[in-house]
Amino acid sequence: MIHSVALGADHGGYALKEAVKEHLLARGIEVTDFGTHSEESVDYPDMAVPPCEAVLRGEVEAALLFCGTGVGISMAANKIHGIRACCCSDIFSARYTRAHNNANALCMGGRVVGAGLACELADAFLDTDFEGGRHAARVAKLAAIEENH
Repeated sequence: MIHSVALGADHGGYALKEAVKEHLLARGIEVTDFGTHSEESVDYPDMAVPPCEAVLRGEVEAALLFCGTGVGISMAANKIHGIRACCCSDIFSARYTRAHNNANALCMGGRVVGAGLACELADAFLDTDFEGGRHAARVAKLAAIEENH
């Protein structure tokens, strides 16, 4: 189970970030919010970097990232060496991206999922541990690709 997260969102994901943040705080999850803090336009690549860097520095265990679709911010996050981000809008994917891929960032779209589902997605992601075993070798292959390209 993950106990600490960093949040990041652009304007399209701001409201969803706020709803998920409230839910996480009620669960007792430690939250570091890197913004945005309003619906004023900001660029999703800029908002992906600070939370992901917090993960890489070991300040938090994972990042939850939000934009309009979840796709753009996941693309930005996956450019950061050491981040394994997944854009999810279903519980199965949110659970198994942790269990099998050891994802350390979950991305969601404020124009794609509602607050209730987003909270369920966050719970599924945060409450699932990496299974290791045969999956560890596959995650190592992902890291090797990252090192070589």
